Formats: sequence, structure tokens, C-alpha cells
Amino acid sequence: MGTFDLAGIERTRVLKAADRYLSEAPVTVTAYSSPRSAGGRHDYFSEGDYWWPDPQNPDGPYIQRDGMTNPENFVEHRRAMIRLSLIVPALAAAYKITRKPEYSAHATKHLRAWFVDEATRMNPNLRYAQAIKGRFTGRGTGIIDTLHLVEVARAARQLDAPPEQMNGVKNWFAAYLEWMTTHEYGIAERDAKNNHATCWATQVAAFAQITGNADLLNFCRRRFKTVLIPNQEAADGSFPEELRRTKPYGYSLFNLDAMAILVQTLTTPEEDLWKWQMPDGRGMARAMAYMFPYMADKKKWPLPPDVMYDQEWPVRQPCLLFAGLALPKPEYVALWRKLDPDPTVEEVLRNFPVRQPLLWV
Repeated sequence: MGTFDLAGIERTRVLKAADRYLSEAPVTVTAYSSPRSAGGRHDYFSEGDYWWPDPQNPDGPYIQRDGMTNPENFVEHRRAMIRLSLIVPALAAAYKITRKPEYSAHATKHLRAWFVDEATRMNPNLRYAQAIKGRFTGRGTGIIDTLHLVEVARAARQLDAPPEQMNGVKNWFAAYLEWMTTHEYGIAERDAKNNHATCWATQVAAFAQITGNADLLNFCRRRFKTVLIPNQEAADGSFPEELRRTKPYGYSLFNLDAMAILVQTLTTPEEDLWKWQMPDGRGMARAMAYMFPYMADKKKWPLPPDVMYDQEWPVRQPCLLFAGLALPKPEYVALWRKLDPDPTVEEVLRNFPVRQPLLWV
């Protein structure tokens, strides 16, 4: 593919964001609360996106409207976490480019607030995520919210942070991993049939990497090859569970990105999961080949448009860059370069968890 200067491509964008973030103070879950949360001040809380008041019973349990986001739901903890996932990776990428200590120091300040300091840290569980009024105080599906910590964990490993601070961060992720892999909510997510199972594995792999948990990394490799690809990918490379949703285009992209992040995390010189495939040819190369034409020209998409946010996709999907470099497919990288790297629509940010490829390539 010739020389690919990712740092050169990204430098201006990264430094512009990082310089802005140097003046941003940490904001954690302790800054916001909801009377509908069954948890305490340090517990992350969110509500199921597609659940609404019942017009026939306004004070009763919420009812579902798939794909339609209720703007009245409590989302402040999620917004704070997404903010963290914007700030820390940008600062880490700027530190990687410049080696200026102020970038690393400020990123460490945010990590300390979220994961170490007793006054502001988040409890390492998601017992109260994706709650539904009148139905559940929390659900396993809420674990998808911490997909935004994947790039935070990746960034943390590339900072020059004091050892005692990094140990505190690693201890938090170790505790969260223990909860994710043993609590009934975590088990339910692991065994889901769609993007939720992908996102569980993507998170476990990322958090196992920062904590040095080789057993869980190997578990995720096996899971990708024996469960995720066999159960989710059709013969043509599509993801049928995502195609049947009311936002099939966005969900297909989201699941493909989550798998790409997982594979980028797990690939080693000894085992290249980008090139791995089942005997029938299913694998990441085929999944990318299925979706690429619709990223390049969305008008070719054969299904109805997404019920919300259809025009906002695609953006600079990480799967394009990762697969483009690994397979190699120069046309994927060329498209990646043309797409928007910094979307501002909240729904897009929520489903676009890797934004600093310098930390990954």
C-alpha cells in the first residue's frame, strides 16, 4: 500500500482537540443524579433508549418503540462517559505525537477522577444501566454503555502516568471485568445473539489487555471464532440480527465496527484474526466486503432507510481503516480518509466508540 503516514494525517485534528481539552475539568457520574435511579451517587445510571410512557397509562410501566429514542430519558451519565471517551484518547494521541507531558498529565487527571479518587469515582459495575421505568432497575443490555471505555483503556496504556495512578486505574478495570464476567447481567450480554454479544467481547478484550489478563484475552479469541462469527454472520457477510432492526444500516455498521475493534485488539503476530476465516469463508474480510459498497455509495443499500438518523451515517468508521491496512484494501483506507472524523450528533457519537486511530495502528 506504500507509506501510510497516519500521524501526518491526524496531527492537526488531534492537536486542535487536545489543546481545547486541556482546559476541561473532569466530570464524572457524581456530578448528576436521577430520582429514577435505584443506585447511589457513585453508580452509573441510564435508561433504555427506546422506551416511552404509555399513552393509555401515563403513570404505568414504559412501553417500547424500537429505534425511536425517547428524549426525556436520563442520559447525563452516558454523556459524561462519552465526554471522557472524547477527552482522554485525544490527549493520549496528542501525547503520542508530541511527547509533551501536559497532555499525559491532564488525561491522567480525568482517569484519576473516574476510576481512583474516592469522592468522584464510578463504582465498577453497571447494575443500574438501561433501566426501564416500572419494569427494571437495570438490565444486562446496559453493559453496552461502557463500550466508550474501550478507547479510554487503550489510551491509558499509552500515557506516562505515575505508577500508583495507573495501578488504581487497572484495579478499577479488573474489578469491572470480574463483575462483567460473573454477574447475571454480564452473562446475559455475553450470550446475546446480536451486537450486544460483540460489544461484551470487545470490552472484555480491551479491559483484559489493560489488566494483563491473558486468560480472558484467549477466551475472547475463541469466542470470536466459535460463537460471534458462526452465530452472527450470514454466508454473504451480512449480520441478519442487525438487518431485521428498524435501523438496519446503522446497526450493521455498529456491529461491524465493534467486531473490527475486537479483532484489532486481539490480533497478534502469531494469530491474525483479520485474515482468519471459517471453512465456508465467513470472517472479517467477508463482513467488510458485504458492507463496503454501501459505505461507499449508500444509495445502493437494499433495505428501507433507518427510522432515525439515517442521513448521519457513515462517518469515519474505524473498521475501514483497520481492515484497509490489515487485509490490505487501499480502497477502504481511501474511503476512510473522505468521511467525517468528528461527528457532533449525539446519537452518532453514542455508536462511534473509537475516534483516535493513532492509538490503535
